[in-house]
Amino acid sequence: MQLIDIIIFVIYFAVMLGVGVYFFNKNETIDDYYLGGRTLGRWHIGLSVVATDVGGGFSIGLGGLGFTIGLAGSWMLFTGLIGAWLSAVVLIPKVSKLSGKHKFFTFPQIFEHFYNSKVALVAGIISAIGYIGFTSSQLLAGAKLASATFVEIDFLTALIIMGVIAVIYTGIGGMKAVIYTDTIQWIILMSGLVLIGIPISYYAIGGIDAIKTTLGPEFISMANVSWQQLVNWAITIIPIWFVGMTLYQRIYASKSEKQAKKAWFIAGLFEWPLMAFMGVTLGLFSRVAFENGMFADLGYTIGTGIDPEMGLPILLNTVLPAGLMGLMLSAYFSAVLSTADSCLMAASGNVQTDILSKLFRFKQGRKAQLMASQIITLSLGVLALLLASFMTNVLSLMLYSYAFMVSGLFIPILIALYGKKPNSIAAISAMIVGGTTTVSLIISDIKLPLDLDANIFGITASAFVYFTINLFFKKQNDK
Repeated sequence: MQLIDIIIFVIYFAVMLGVGVYFFNKNETIDDYYLGGRTLGRWHIGLSVVATDVGGGFSIGLGGLGFTIGLAGSWMLFTGLIGAWLSAVVLIPKVSKLSGKHKFFTFPQIFEHFYNSKVALVAGIISAIGYIGFTSSQLLAGAKLASATFVEIDFLTALIIMGVIAVIYTGIGGMKAVIYTDTIQWIILMSGLVLIGIPISYYAIGGIDAIKTTLGPEFISMANVSWQQLVNWAITIIPIWFVGMTLYQRIYASKSEKQAKKAWFIAGLFEWPLMAFMGVTLGLFSRVAFENGMFADLGYTIGTGIDPEMGLPILLNTVLPAGLMGLMLSAYFSAVLSTADSCLMAASGNVQTDILSKLFRFKQGRKAQLMASQIITLSLGVLALLLASFMTNVLSLMLYSYAFMVSGLFIPILIALYGKKPNSIAAISAMIVGGTTTVSLIISDIKLPLDLDANIFGITASAFVYFTINLFFKKQNDK
């Protein structure tokens, strides 16, 4: 790593922290802190949505998929496109109207509106746990990237540096700091990939001829993925668009329903095909480089093996010249931070609004509420950092966090928004059984039928429990 790269990198982080400090002085209420005053337009919201959803975890994770299976890994984000457009059509009109009328701050407040405060409390706990885990996955992605490019820094040190920077500017700046830095970060990432990362890497590995002679044809085939994997991605990622706290916050923060829907259409297109193919393509390039011994000087050979998720950052460290390396590294750290900050804000909102305020029912003045929000955000950031230090796989940690939230919350929110006479007891039972089933199956590492994801069985269990209990109460009322 050359001095010019370090300087560029330091300047980038100084700018991000500067944005946090700027909005620290602008925030006056928790409405400003968590929702940016509810005045944001489609482009800021849209870029923030895709930056949050794709972010560093999927960026590094997509590189790992490209390294492992090639271009077919892009199908993972096709489910993101479906989820974004589907929720724009069927979810945003309902949620936007509710938000305008009741001035919601969080996703679980919708549960309180349709069910009761106990259901909202359980939903808040599930959402907070999921987003703390998701924040951890982003910090883990950043640490992998940093330790692969700054050879002088070990993994744990890189993780601490990532965590401190992300937590500080998010904790002090709030939602506007998150969304405006997301916009900056996404522009940096896209520019870095299109103008620097892909063309230079393609040339360095020897172009299409090297790809064809090094890898089998399956790596450039879109069919190199099983139907089970497609189902697993779909059942995990599509529902998150209906239960993601970060997404509800952005619907609430939009200046109108129309602006929110446009933002979701923008986000879908950026996810697939744009980001999907760029991510897996760079991962594929890293596989070619690894197979041809380009990483041997760094100690990575076919005999010793390599973590697929490390292939992409090692490739960039190998092929990019001084100056451009700093720019490209900043681009990938942009992706990491753009998701980490949003997930941290989501978890903070859950803890303050949906958990602590319901358990203790304390009343605070405007300034005290704002200070409490900042303290909670900083505390949860430290917790996420500790969790990241115990995990090793970015994509697994991220998808587990997704699965935990989806399996517990998906069925109850569908019933709330589109069903008739939602049942509170059935909803709580479905949340607990759904989330517990998924987590238990993951921890026990049981081989599941047809290699399907544990989340499928969690959602099925959640639906079974809800409708069984609801039917029981209907029969009781009919007597």
